[in-house]
Amino acid sequence: MEHVLVRDLVEATGGNLLFGNPEVSVARIKLDSRQVESGDLFVPIIGERVDGHKFIPQVLAAGAAVVLTSEHDEVPEECKTGSWIRVADTKAALQDIGRYLRARLTLPLVGVTGSVGKTTTREMIAAALSAKYRVYKTPGNSNSQVGVPITISEISEKDEIGVIELGMSEPGELTVIAQIAKIDMAVITNIGITHIEQLGSRENIYKEKMTIQDGLRENGVMILNGDDDMLCNTKGKDGVKTIYYGLSQNCDFRAENINLNDGPAKFTAVHGEERQEIELGVMGMHNVMNALAAIAVCHENGMTMKEASQGLKTFHGFKGRQQIHAGEKYTILDDSYNASPASMKASLDVFKTLKPGSRHVAVLADMKELGDKVKEYHHEVGVHTANTGVDVVVTLGEACHSLAEGVKSVAEIPVVEFLNKDEMVAYLDANLTDGDCVLFKGSNSMGLSAVAAHFIEKSNQ
Repeated sequence: MEHVLVRDLVEATGGNLLFGNPEVSVARIKLDSRQVESGDLFVPIIGERVDGHKFIPQVLAAGAAVVLTSEHDEVPEECKTGSWIRVADTKAALQDIGRYLRARLTLPLVGVTGSVGKTTTREMIAAALSAKYRVYKTPGNSNSQVGVPITISEISEKDEIGVIELGMSEPGELTVIAQIAKIDMAVITNIGITHIEQLGSRENIYKEKMTIQDGLRENGVMILNGDDDMLCNTKGKDGVKTIYYGLSQNCDFRAENINLNDGPAKFTAVHGEERQEIELGVMGMHNVMNALAAIAVCHENGMTMKEASQGLKTFHGFKGRQQIHAGEKYTILDDSYNASPASMKASLDVFKTLKPGSRHVAVLADMKELGDKVKEYHHEVGVHTANTGVDVVVTLGEACHSLAEGVKSVAEIPVVEFLNKDEMVAYLDANLTDGDCVLFKGSNSMGLSAVAAHFIEKSNQ
Protein backbone atom coordinates (compact mmCIF):
# COMPACT_ATOMS: atom_id res chain seq x y z
CA MET A 1 0.00 0.00 0.00
CA GLU A 2 1.14 3.54 -0.69
CA HIS A 3 0.36 6.59 1.44
CA VAL A 4 -1.97 4.70 3.79
CA LEU A 5 -2.11 5.66 7.47
CA VAL A 6 -3.84 4.01 10.41
CA ARG A 7 -6.46 6.76 10.37
CA ASP A 8 -7.27 5.88 6.74
CA LEU A 9 -8.05 2.33 7.81
CA VAL A 10 -10.27 3.61 10.61
CA GLU A 11 -12.13 5.74 8.07
CA ALA A 12 -12.40 2.88 5.55
CA THR A 13 -13.78 0.37 8.05
CA GLY A 14 -15.87 2.70 10.18
CA GLY A 15 -14.06 1.12 13.10
CA ASN A 16 -12.92 2.40 16.47
CA LEU A 17 -9.22 3.03 17.20
CA LEU A 18 -8.79 1.28 20.54
CA PHE A 19 -5.10 1.99 20.83
CA GLY A 20 -2.22 3.44 18.86
CA ASN A 21 -1.09 6.33 16.71
CA PRO A 22 -3.45 7.23 13.82
CA GLU A 23 -0.60 8.82 11.83
CA VAL A 24 1.49 5.66 11.48
CA SER A 25 2.07 4.43 7.91
CA VAL A 26 0.91 0.95 6.92
CA ALA A 27 2.88 -1.10 4.39
CA ARG A 28 0.96 -4.25 3.42
CA ILE A 29 -2.07 -6.35 4.32
CA LYS A 30 -1.43 -9.85 5.66
CA LEU A 31 -3.83 -12.63 6.61
CA ASP A 32 -1.19 -15.23 7.45
CA SER A 33 0.41 -14.45 10.81
CA ARG A 34 3.60 -16.24 9.74
CA GLN A 35 4.15 -13.73 6.93
CA VAL A 36 3.71 -10.54 8.96
CA GLU A 37 6.61 -8.09 8.85
CA SER A 38 7.29 -4.66 10.28
CA GLY A 39 4.68 -2.09 9.22
CA ASP A 40 1.99 -4.56 8.15
CA LEU A 41 -1.76 -4.63 8.80
CA PHE A 42 -2.85 -8.01 10.15
CA VAL A 43 -6.45 -9.02 9.48
CA PRO A 44 -7.47 -11.99 11.66
CA ILE A 45 -9.98 -14.02 9.65
CA ILE A 46 -12.29 -16.32 11.57
CA GLY A 47 -12.26 -19.64 9.72
CA GLU A 48 -13.97 -22.98 10.21
CA ARG A 49 -10.97 -24.37 12.08
CA VAL A 50 -8.85 -21.44 13.20
CA ASP A 51 -9.64 -17.98 14.53
CA GLY A 52 -6.90 -15.58 13.46
CA HIS A 53 -7.38 -13.48 16.61
CA LYS A 54 -5.29 -15.99 18.56
CA PHE A 55 -2.22 -14.85 16.59
CA ILE A 56 -2.50 -11.14 17.38
CA PRO A 57 0.20 -11.20 20.10
CA GLN A 58 2.52 -13.04 17.70
CA VAL A 59 2.11 -10.53 14.84
CA LEU A 60 2.55 -7.54 17.14
CA ALA A 61 5.80 -9.06 18.35
CA ALA A 62 6.82 -9.41 14.70
CA GLY A 63 6.34 -5.66 14.17
CA ALA A 64 2.81 -5.36 12.81
CA ALA A 65 1.82 -1.70 12.63
CA VAL A 66 -1.88 -2.34 13.12
CA VAL A 67 -4.33 -5.16 13.76
CA LEU A 68 -8.05 -5.43 13.24
CA THR A 69 -10.16 -7.13 15.90
CA SER A 70 -13.80 -8.06 16.30
CA GLU A 71 -13.25 -9.72 19.68
CA HIS A 72 -11.72 -6.96 21.81
CA ASP A 73 -13.30 -3.87 23.32
CA GLU A 74 -10.14 -3.11 25.26
CA VAL A 75 -6.51 -3.83 24.48
CA PRO A 76 -4.88 -6.34 26.85
CA GLU A 77 -2.14 -4.70 28.93
CA GLU A 78 0.47 -7.17 27.71
CA CYS A 79 -0.30 -6.32 24.06
CA LYS A 80 -0.26 -2.53 24.11
CA THR A 81 1.87 -2.05 21.04
CA GLY A 82 1.09 -1.10 17.47
CA SER A 83 -2.45 0.05 16.74
CA TRP A 84 -5.73 -1.77 17.34
CA ILE A 85 -8.89 -1.09 15.32
CA ARG A 86 -12.17 -2.54 16.60
CA VAL A 87 -14.56 -3.60 13.82
CA ALA A 88 -17.77 -5.59 13.76
CA ASP A 89 -16.49 -8.20 11.29
CA THR A 90 -12.86 -8.52 10.18
CA LYS A 91 -13.65 -10.06 6.78
CA ALA A 92 -16.19 -7.33 5.98
CA ALA A 93 -13.71 -4.72 7.20
CA LEU A 94 -11.04 -6.09 4.85
CA GLN A 95 -13.51 -5.72 1.98
CA ASP A 96 -14.28 -2.17 3.07
CA ILE A 97 -10.56 -1.41 2.94
CA GLY A 98 -10.46 -2.84 -0.59
CA ARG A 99 -13.32 -0.56 -1.68
CA TYR A 100 -11.66 2.45 -0.07
CA LEU A 101 -8.34 1.79 -1.78
CA ARG A 102 -10.01 1.13 -5.14
CA ALA A 103 -11.73 4.52 -4.93
CA ARG A 104 -8.31 6.18 -4.65
CA LEU A 105 -7.00 4.54 -7.83
CA THR A 106 -7.34 6.17 -11.24
CA LEU A 107 -5.95 3.43 -13.48
CA PRO A 108 -8.31 1.17 -15.48
CA LEU A 109 -8.84 -2.39 -14.26
CA VAL A 110 -9.60 -5.44 -16.39
CA GLY A 111 -11.43 -8.23 -14.54
CA VAL A 112 -11.23 -11.84 -15.75
CA THR A 113 -13.65 -14.58 -14.75
CA GLY A 114 -14.93 -17.85 -16.20
CA SER A 115 -15.19 -21.52 -15.37
CA VAL A 116 -11.91 -22.53 -17.03
CA GLY A 117 -8.81 -20.64 -18.08
CA LYS A 118 -9.07 -17.53 -15.89
CA THR A 119 -5.46 -17.55 -14.77
CA THR A 120 -3.93 -18.24 -18.18
CA THR A 121 -6.16 -15.64 -19.82
CA ARG A 122 -5.20 -13.11 -17.14
CA GLU A 123 -1.53 -13.80 -17.75
CA MET A 124 -1.87 -13.53 -21.53
CA ILE A 125 -3.80 -10.25 -21.27
CA ALA A 126 -1.11 -8.86 -18.97
CA ALA A 127 1.64 -10.01 -21.34
CA ALA A 128 -0.08 -8.43 -24.35
CA LEU A 129 -0.72 -5.14 -22.54
CA SER A 130 2.89 -5.00 -21.37
CA ALA A 131 4.00 -4.13 -24.90
CA LYS A 132 2.70 -0.61 -24.21
CA TYR A 133 1.83 -0.22 -20.52
CA ARG A 134 3.21 -0.93 -17.07
CA VAL A 135 0.80 -3.68 -15.99
CA TYR A 136 -0.20 -4.86 -12.53
CA LYS A 137 -1.68 -8.36 -12.40
CA THR A 138 -3.17 -10.55 -9.69
CA PRO A 139 -0.39 -12.43 -7.89
CA GLY A 140 -0.98 -16.17 -7.65
CA ASN A 141 -4.60 -17.04 -6.97
CA SER A 142 -5.67 -14.00 -4.94
CA ASN A 143 -9.09 -13.91 -6.60
CA SER A 144 -11.46 -14.40 -3.65
CA GLN A 145 -13.46 -12.21 -1.28
CA VAL A 146 -10.36 -11.80 0.87
CA GLY A 147 -7.80 -12.04 -1.93
CA VAL A 148 -9.12 -9.26 -4.17
CA PRO A 149 -8.89 -6.50 -1.49
CA ILE A 150 -5.24 -7.46 -0.96
CA THR A 151 -4.68 -7.44 -4.72
CA ILE A 152 -6.14 -3.92 -4.93
CA SER A 153 -3.91 -2.79 -2.06
CA GLU A 154 -0.74 -3.80 -3.92
CA ILE A 155 -1.32 -1.66 -7.03
CA SER A 156 1.24 1.14 -7.15
CA GLU A 157 1.17 4.69 -8.48
CA LYS A 158 3.54 3.62 -11.26
CA ASP A 159 1.12 1.02 -12.64
CA GLU A 160 -0.80 2.15 -15.72
CA ILE A 161 -3.36 -0.65 -16.02
CA GLY A 162 -4.37 -3.65 -13.91
CA VAL A 163 -5.50 -7.16 -14.83
CA ILE A 164 -7.17 -8.95 -11.96
CA GLU A 165 -8.74 -12.36 -11.63
CA LEU A 166 -12.19 -12.62 -10.08
CA GLY A 167 -13.10 -16.04 -8.73
CA MET A 168 -16.33 -17.59 -7.52
CA SER A 169 -17.25 -20.77 -5.70
CA GLU A 170 -20.60 -19.97 -4.08
CA PRO A 171 -23.74 -17.93 -4.82
CA GLY A 172 -23.34 -14.17 -4.36
CA GLU A 173 -19.55 -14.26 -4.07
CA LEU A 174 -18.78 -12.66 -7.44
CA THR A 175 -21.08 -9.72 -6.74
CA VAL A 176 -19.12 -8.93 -3.57
CA ILE A 177 -15.79 -9.22 -5.38
CA ALA A 178 -16.93 -7.18 -8.39
CA GLN A 179 -18.21 -4.38 -6.20
CA ILE A 180 -14.82 -4.19 -4.51
CA ALA A 181 -12.85 -4.21 -7.76
CA LYS A 182 -15.03 -1.75 -9.73
CA ILE A 183 -13.55 -2.94 -13.01
CA ASP A 184 -13.67 -0.99 -16.27
CA MET A 185 -13.61 -4.06 -18.49
CA ALA A 186 -14.92 -7.59 -17.86
CA VAL A 187 -13.68 -10.72 -19.66
CA ILE A 188 -15.67 -13.95 -19.35
CA THR A 189 -13.80 -16.94 -20.76
CA ASN A 190 -16.60 -19.53 -20.71
CA ILE A 191 -19.46 -21.07 -18.76
CA GLY A 192 -18.43 -24.56 -17.73
CA ILE A 193 -19.23 -26.90 -14.86
CA THR A 194 -16.52 -26.03 -12.34
CA HIS A 195 -18.25 -25.52 -8.96
CA ILE A 196 -21.46 -27.12 -10.27
CA GLU A 197 -21.52 -29.07 -7.00
CA GLN A 198 -22.12 -25.79 -5.16
CA LEU A 199 -24.26 -24.02 -7.77
CA GLY A 200 -26.37 -26.85 -9.16
CA SER A 201 -26.42 -26.20 -12.91
CA ARG A 202 -24.66 -24.41 -15.78
CA GLU A 203 -27.59 -22.00 -15.87
CA ASN A 204 -26.91 -21.03 -12.27
CA ILE A 205 -23.20 -20.70 -13.01
CA TYR A 206 -24.05 -18.43 -15.95
CA LYS A 207 -26.23 -16.21 -13.74
CA GLU A 208 -23.47 -15.95 -11.15
CA LYS A 209 -20.79 -15.16 -13.73
CA MET A 210 -22.93 -12.37 -15.15
CA THR A 211 -22.95 -10.67 -11.77
CA ILE A 212 -19.46 -9.45 -12.63
CA GLN A 213 -21.45 -6.55 -14.09
CA ASP A 214 -22.55 -5.56 -10.58
CA GLY A 215 -19.19 -3.85 -10.21
CA LEU A 216 -18.63 -2.84 -13.84
CA ARG A 217 -18.22 0.89 -14.15
CA GLU A 218 -20.56 3.04 -16.23
CA ASN A 219 -19.69 2.84 -19.95
CA GLY A 220 -17.68 -0.29 -19.27
CA VAL A 221 -16.87 -3.10 -21.71
CA MET A 222 -17.82 -6.81 -21.66
CA ILE A 223 -15.56 -9.13 -23.67
CA LEU A 224 -17.20 -12.53 -24.14
CA ASN A 225 -16.30 -15.88 -25.67
CA GLY A 226 -18.48 -15.83 -28.78
CA ASP A 227 -18.09 -19.59 -29.26
CA ASP A 228 -19.58 -20.43 -25.86
CA ASP A 229 -23.19 -21.55 -26.25
CA MET A 230 -24.30 -19.53 -23.22
CA LEU A 231 -22.31 -16.37 -23.97
CA CYS A 232 -22.66 -16.01 -27.75
CA ASN A 233 -26.07 -14.32 -27.45
CA THR A 234 -25.40 -12.47 -24.19
CA LYS A 235 -25.45 -8.70 -24.12
CA GLY A 236 -24.06 -6.49 -21.40
CA LYS A 237 -26.38 -4.34 -19.31
CA ASP A 238 -27.53 -0.95 -20.57
CA GLY A 239 -24.61 1.36 -21.25
CA VAL A 240 -22.10 -1.50 -21.52
CA LYS A 241 -20.29 -2.23 -24.79
CA THR A 242 -20.25 -5.95 -25.66
CA ILE A 243 -17.43 -7.50 -27.73
CA TYR A 244 -17.12 -11.13 -28.83
CA TYR A 245 -14.02 -13.16 -29.59
CA GLY A 246 -13.68 -16.64 -31.08
CA LEU A 247 -13.80 -18.59 -34.32
CA SER A 248 -17.38 -17.79 -35.33
CA GLN A 249 -17.99 -15.30 -38.11
CA ASN A 250 -20.09 -13.12 -35.82
CA CYS A 251 -17.12 -12.55 -33.47
CA ASP A 252 -15.49 -9.12 -33.46
CA PHE A 253 -12.05 -10.68 -33.00
CA ARG A 254 -11.51 -13.94 -34.88
CA ALA A 255 -8.76 -16.45 -35.54
CA GLU A 256 -8.11 -17.86 -39.01
CA ASN A 257 -5.40 -20.07 -40.55
CA ILE A 258 -4.76 -21.81 -37.23
CA ASN A 259 -1.69 -24.05 -36.97
CA LEU A 260 -1.39 -26.22 -33.85
CA ASN A 261 1.07 -28.86 -35.03
CA ASP A 262 3.80 -29.97 -32.60
CA GLY A 263 4.65 -26.61 -31.13
CA PRO A 264 3.32 -23.19 -30.11
CA ALA A 265 0.11 -22.09 -31.80
CA LYS A 266 0.12 -19.77 -34.80
CA PHE A 267 -2.86 -18.02 -36.38
CA THR A 268 -4.10 -14.92 -38.15
CA ALA A 269 -6.04 -12.50 -35.93
CA VAL A 270 -8.85 -10.71 -37.76
CA HIS A 271 -10.71 -7.59 -36.65
CA GLY A 272 -12.80 -5.87 -39.29
CA GLU A 273 -10.45 -5.28 -42.22
CA GLU A 274 -7.34 -5.65 -40.04
CA ARG A 275 -5.25 -8.84 -40.08
CA GLN A 276 -2.23 -9.71 -37.95
CA GLU A 277 -0.08 -12.83 -37.87
CA ILE A 278 0.22 -14.13 -34.29
CA GLU A 279 2.78 -16.59 -32.97
CA LEU A 280 2.31 -17.70 -29.37
CA GLY A 281 4.78 -19.18 -26.93
CA VAL A 282 2.22 -21.80 -25.80
CA MET A 283 0.29 -24.61 -27.44
CA GLY A 284 -3.35 -25.44 -27.98
CA MET A 285 -6.60 -24.14 -29.42
CA HIS A 286 -7.68 -22.94 -25.98
CA ASN A 287 -4.68 -20.60 -25.94
CA VAL A 288 -5.69 -19.24 -29.34
CA MET A 289 -8.97 -18.28 -27.65
CA ASN A 290 -7.14 -16.77 -24.69
CA ALA A 291 -4.96 -14.76 -27.04
CA LEU A 292 -8.03 -13.41 -28.87
CA ALA A 293 -9.42 -12.19 -25.55
CA ALA A 294 -6.10 -10.47 -24.88
CA ILE A 295 -6.08 -8.83 -28.31
CA ALA A 296 -9.61 -7.53 -27.73
CA VAL A 297 -8.58 -6.03 -24.37
CA CYS A 298 -5.55 -4.39 -25.98
CA HIS A 299 -7.63 -2.91 -28.78
CA GLU A 300 -10.05 -1.39 -26.28
CA ASN A 301 -7.07 0.16 -24.52
CA GLY A 302 -5.68 1.89 -27.58
CA MET A 303 -3.20 -0.72 -28.79
CA THR A 304 -2.75 -2.12 -32.29
CA MET A 305 -2.93 -5.84 -32.97
CA LYS A 306 0.75 -5.71 -33.91
CA GLU A 307 1.62 -4.31 -30.48
CA ALA A 308 -0.53 -6.98 -28.82
CA SER A 309 1.21 -9.70 -30.83
CA GLN A 310 4.59 -8.53 -29.57
CA GLY A 311 3.42 -8.73 -25.97
CA LEU A 312 1.84 -12.17 -26.46
CA LYS A 313 5.19 -13.60 -27.59
CA THR A 314 6.56 -13.03 -24.10
CA PHE A 315 4.10 -15.44 -22.45
CA HIS A 316 5.37 -19.01 -22.13
CA GLY A 317 2.98 -20.40 -19.54
CA PHE A 318 3.79 -21.27 -15.93
CA LYS A 319 4.37 -24.19 -13.64
CA GLY A 320 1.79 -26.95 -13.66
CA ARG A 321 -0.16 -25.53 -16.59
CA GLN A 322 0.76 -27.23 -19.85
CA GLN A 323 4.48 -26.93 -19.33
CA ILE A 324 6.50 -29.04 -21.76
CA HIS A 325 9.69 -30.62 -20.41
CA ALA A 326 11.75 -32.29 -23.13
CA GLY A 327 14.21 -34.43 -21.19
CA GLU A 328 16.75 -36.97 -22.36
CA LYS A 329 14.36 -39.87 -21.65
CA TYR A 330 10.80 -38.49 -21.83
CA THR A 331 8.84 -35.53 -23.13
CA ILE A 332 6.49 -34.54 -20.32
CA LEU A 333 3.44 -32.31 -20.55
CA ASP A 334 2.87 -31.14 -16.97
CA ASP A 335 -0.71 -29.89 -16.68
CA SER A 336 -1.13 -31.10 -13.11
CA TYR A 337 -2.24 -27.84 -11.49
CA ASN A 338 -5.97 -28.54 -11.79
CA ALA A 339 -8.62 -30.17 -13.95
CA SER A 340 -12.15 -29.88 -15.26
CA PRO A 341 -13.75 -31.71 -18.20
CA ALA A 342 -13.03 -28.80 -20.54
CA SER A 343 -9.41 -28.39 -19.47
CA MET A 344 -8.86 -32.18 -19.60
CA LYS A 345 -10.02 -32.24 -23.22
CA ALA A 346 -7.93 -29.19 -24.11
CA SER A 347 -4.85 -30.77 -22.56
CA LEU A 348 -5.38 -34.04 -24.41
CA ASP A 349 -5.78 -32.15 -27.69
CA VAL A 350 -2.41 -30.47 -27.12
CA PHE A 351 -0.84 -33.74 -26.02
CA LYS A 352 -1.73 -35.56 -29.24
CA THR A 353 0.22 -33.01 -31.30
CA LEU A 354 3.47 -33.55 -29.36
CA LYS A 355 6.26 -35.63 -30.88
CA PRO A 356 4.41 -37.51 -33.63
CA GLY A 357 5.52 -41.13 -33.75
CA SER A 358 6.26 -41.36 -30.02
CA ARG A 359 4.30 -43.50 -27.60
CA HIS A 360 1.81 -41.26 -25.76
CA VAL A 361 0.98 -42.17 -22.14
CA ALA A 362 -1.84 -40.15 -20.54
CA VAL A 363 -1.73 -40.15 -16.73
CA LEU A 364 -5.11 -38.82 -15.60
CA ALA A 365 -6.47 -38.32 -12.08
CA ASP A 366 -9.91 -37.53 -10.66
CA MET A 367 -11.65 -34.22 -11.37
CA LYS A 368 -13.27 -32.71 -8.29
CA GLU A 369 -16.39 -30.56 -7.58
CA LEU A 370 -18.50 -32.08 -10.35
CA GLY A 371 -21.62 -32.80 -8.30
CA ASP A 372 -23.97 -35.70 -9.03
CA LYS A 373 -22.82 -36.05 -12.66
CA VAL A 374 -19.27 -36.93 -11.70
CA LYS A 375 -19.42 -40.37 -13.38
CA GLU A 376 -20.97 -38.93 -16.54
CA TYR A 377 -18.31 -36.23 -16.89
CA HIS A 378 -15.45 -38.67 -16.32
CA HIS A 379 -16.90 -41.09 -18.87
CA GLU A 380 -17.17 -38.23 -21.38
CA VAL A 381 -13.51 -37.36 -20.88
CA GLY A 382 -12.62 -41.04 -21.30
CA VAL A 383 -14.34 -41.09 -24.69
CA HIS A 384 -12.45 -37.96 -25.70
CA THR A 385 -9.19 -39.50 -24.48
CA ALA A 386 -9.69 -42.55 -26.68
CA ASN A 387 -10.53 -40.40 -29.70
CA THR A 388 -7.23 -38.50 -29.40
CA GLY A 389 -5.37 -41.72 -30.17
CA VAL A 390 -3.17 -41.98 -27.07
CA ASP A 391 -1.37 -45.29 -26.68
CA VAL A 392 -1.74 -45.97 -22.95
CA VAL A 393 -4.03 -44.51 -20.25
CA VAL A 394 -3.09 -44.63 -16.57
CA THR A 395 -5.69 -43.42 -14.06
CA LEU A 396 -5.62 -42.44 -10.39
CA GLY A 397 -8.74 -42.26 -8.22
CA GLU A 398 -12.19 -43.75 -7.84
CA ALA A 399 -13.97 -41.36 -10.21
CA CYS A 400 -11.49 -42.19 -12.95
CA HIS A 401 -12.98 -45.70 -13.16
CA SER A 402 -15.72 -44.07 -15.22
CA LEU A 403 -13.05 -42.39 -17.34
CA ALA A 404 -11.45 -45.78 -17.92
CA GLU A 405 -14.82 -47.21 -18.93
CA GLY A 406 -15.24 -44.34 -21.39
CA VAL A 407 -11.89 -45.16 -23.00
CA LYS A 408 -12.77 -48.85 -23.30
CA SER A 409 -16.15 -48.04 -24.86
CA VAL A 410 -14.44 -46.47 -27.86
CA ALA A 411 -11.09 -48.17 -28.45
CA GLU A 412 -8.91 -51.10 -27.43
CA ILE A 413 -6.34 -48.93 -25.64
CA PRO A 414 -4.49 -50.34 -22.61
CA VAL A 415 -5.92 -48.78 -19.44
CA VAL A 416 -4.26 -49.27 -16.05
CA GLU A 417 -6.20 -48.07 -12.99
CA PHE A 418 -4.84 -47.14 -9.56
CA LEU A 419 -6.30 -45.94 -6.28
CA ASN A 420 -2.90 -45.55 -4.63
CA LYS A 421 -0.50 -42.89 -5.93
CA ASP A 422 2.67 -44.67 -4.80
CA GLU A 423 1.62 -47.84 -6.60
CA MET A 424 0.95 -45.82 -9.74
CA VAL A 425 4.40 -44.19 -9.54
CA ALA A 426 6.02 -47.63 -9.15
CA TYR A 427 4.16 -48.85 -12.23
CA LEU A 428 5.27 -45.83 -14.28
CA ASP A 429 8.87 -46.22 -13.06
CA ALA A 430 8.86 -49.77 -14.35
CA ASN A 431 6.94 -49.27 -17.59
CA LEU A 432 7.82 -45.88 -19.10
CA THR A 433 10.41 -46.24 -21.85
CA ASP A 434 12.86 -43.82 -23.42
CA GLY A 435 11.19 -41.61 -26.01
CA ASP A 436 7.73 -41.68 -24.37
CA CYS A 437 5.50 -38.61 -24.23
CA VAL A 438 3.73 -38.44 -20.87
CA LEU A 439 0.81 -36.22 -19.83
CA PHE A 440 0.00 -35.55 -16.16
CA LYS A 441 -3.47 -34.04 -15.62
CA GLY A 442 -5.85 -34.06 -12.65
CA SER A 443 -7.34 -31.93 -9.91
CA ASN A 444 -4.76 -30.33 -7.65
CA SER A 445 -5.82 -32.33 -4.60
CA MET A 446 -4.88 -35.58 -6.38
CA GLY A 447 -1.18 -34.69 -6.04
CA LEU A 448 -0.03 -35.27 -9.61
CA SER A 449 2.27 -32.23 -9.47
CA ALA A 450 4.70 -34.18 -7.28
CA VAL A 451 4.46 -37.17 -9.62
CA ALA A 452 5.19 -34.97 -12.63
CA ALA A 453 8.16 -33.42 -10.84
CA HIS A 454 9.52 -36.92 -10.11
CA PHE A 455 9.48 -37.93 -13.77
CA ILE A 456 10.79 -34.59 -14.98
CA GLU A 457 13.81 -35.13 -12.72
CA LYS A 458 14.13 -38.77 -13.76
CA SER A 459 13.96 -37.83 -17.42
CA ASN A 460 17.15 -35.81 -17.09
CA GLN A 461 19.15 -38.34 -15.09
